Amino acid sequence: MHSGQLKDGSVVSKRSYIPNLLVADERGRLYEHPFLKMMGFDGNAFVPINAKDVIKLPPYSKLFYIPHSRPVGFDVKHGTMTVLEDFFISGKMRIKPNAVSAFLSPGHVRLYLPAAVPLQKRPILPLWAYCAVGVLDGALVSAAFQVEYNTKWDPKNYDDKLLLGRIDTMKKRFFGNRLLEHLINCAVSNHCFAAKNLFLERWEAPVPTSRACNASCLGCLSHQPEFPHLKSHERISFRPSVKEIVELCVHHLENAPEPIVSFGQGCEGEPLTEYLLVAESIKRIRESTKKGIINLNTNGSYPERVRILCEAGLNSIRISLNSARHYLYQAYFKPRGYGIEEVVESLKIAKSYGLYTMINYLIFPGVTDQEEELVAIAKIIEETRVDFIHLKNLCIDPWVYLDAMPRAKESKPMGLKNFYNILRKNFPQLSLGYFNQIPKQSFLDNQYIPSLG
Repeated sequence: MHSGQLKDGSVVSKRSYIPNLLVADERGRLYEHPFLKMMGFDGNAFVPINAKDVIKLPPYSKLFYIPHSRPVGFDVKHGTMTVLEDFFISGKMRIKPNAVSAFLSPGHVRLYLPAAVPLQKRPILPLWAYCAVGVLDGALVSAAFQVEYNTKWDPKNYDDKLLLGRIDTMKKRFFGNRLLEHLINCAVSNHCFAAKNLFLERWEAPVPTSRACNASCLGCLSHQPEFPHLKSHERISFRPSVKEIVELCVHHLENAPEPIVSFGQGCEGEPLTEYLLVAESIKRIRESTKKGIINLNTNGSYPERVRILCEAGLNSIRISLNSARHYLYQAYFKPRGYGIEEVVESLKIAKSYGLYTMINYLIFPGVTDQEEELVAIAKIIEETRVDFIHLKNLCIDPWVYLDAMPRAKESKPMGLKNFYNILRKNFPQLSLGYFNQIPKQSFLDNQYIPSLG
């Protein structure tokens, strides 16, 4: 074992109630360390985790071990952090321990990354959001908080027992519809909740349209030219017709409770590259039904195309940001022919047409919770009067992301709980949460709004 002081020189009180370290062997079997305590990584330093920073691991969360890594624990007796190189089980069997991570179920925001030291020749990790996890009083705990609960997105409501029968019914109804066939794969193979909703005739359903994109996001789910094995979705490979789009959307809006149809999905590029197709489809949908919400998930790169979609009948828009600072935005999105200025203008245009406006904020410990980021996102909120901000854990290998983010200034993170609380205090009119919202209805009856200490 290698020991050392914490990066900031601090020592945690021996009386602190800290969860125990959780480690894994190379077969993925989990072990609780008998005395080393749980630590997290805040993007800047390793931090001991207190009980106030953890919650019981939420139902339907997933656990991973991080291959070719060594877990970092806290030795309370000596007040030092320890990189665990060896672990003896029952004092006999020796293993080379790996760090363990949780992927949280929807509605939860991670506070810390796993405390781990990567080894040489480590693999690039799949596109998940990695969260520190430990053991407290015999229960698995994660360094996180719940920002919102919405029963529509609770995994318990996505049992596949009904799905296959509903798929057969839809295939007969919309025989030959290529978009439907694409979404069958999304529902069955990728387990996309939104795609399942289409067949279960409820809530929000997806409408992918675009094969191309004008950005090269580090964490793109459907296009990873450098690391093709990382992509988790197959991008749509054809341009659906207006008819294919309209018949599925009208059926959903007419038959589903609280229906939303959303252009812009993980299984496509940027829908604004197909703005004429989307605009014509929206017009045709609204000629057939006035029910429900038509939403656009987008990078917001073409403000005038957003205007055209607003005039066609769009109801809400959600624009993705990893950061409100232009140099961090550029480093992640790698946009071609646009910048964060166009993104802000698109929000302003949508707001001027009365749309419900949302930011899909891809948050990351140690980056999002810097003071400079708080100032920058506050400026965008003030300029655009955005209605809602999604706090979404960015799915990416943590070391890849941190290596890609330029550090113009060394800024110590304030913690995502503090970041969240400051936004709530400074912008009481702004809704903060996790899931897509219904316009003109900020909070649904079944939602949970936390007050964090």
